[in-house]
Amino acid sequence: MSAERSSLKPIPGANRSLRRRLSLKQELTLALLPTLTVLAVLAMLEAYSEQRLLFASLASSAFLIYLDPQHGTNSVRTLIIAQILAALIGFSSLWLLGAGYTAAGSAMLVTIVLMILLDVVHPPAVATALSFAFRSASENNLLLFGFAVGLITVLVLLEQTTLWLLARYNRASSPNNVSE
Repeated sequence: MSAERSSLKPIPGANRSLRRRLSLKQELTLALLPTLTVLAVLAMLEAYSEQRLLFASLASSAFLIYLDPQHGTNSVRTLIIAQILAALIGFSSLWLLGAGYTAAGSAMLVTIVLMILLDVVHPPAVATALSFAFRSASENNLLLFGFAVGLITVLVLLEQTTLWLLARYNRASSPNNVSE
């Protein structure tokens, strides 16, 4: 898919290593999936949980996926391992140390170190660890969070597919496109 990404025009005046800019219609198309996914997750939470803030980190994950679906930080492996690991660490810190700053600080430090050691750095997972350590005293929230991470994982795949389709559409509609 890197060939598709290279066919997109760069943001004017931007460093070449930065993300390439799509047309406004394409940007909105790419942003639509994360937005709908987060809204679906929020609706699910409203129906099954009172821990709305707990899932804020997943909204950050969704936006990072929109920003650059092909970056290693947003890979399916990284997203799943980092978010689930952070939830388990936060929940364990809460259980061992009780709700508060000690549990949250411990959860944050352990999460950061393990993400680095396992090469699964996904910054929104730090917020997940903090959220679980501060407040989520229910195993049901842990299971619900796992399901929500699954939905965000599907989003990664949808975003990569959308990006691929947009790049193919750009090549097909380009006036320089030569058929063989």
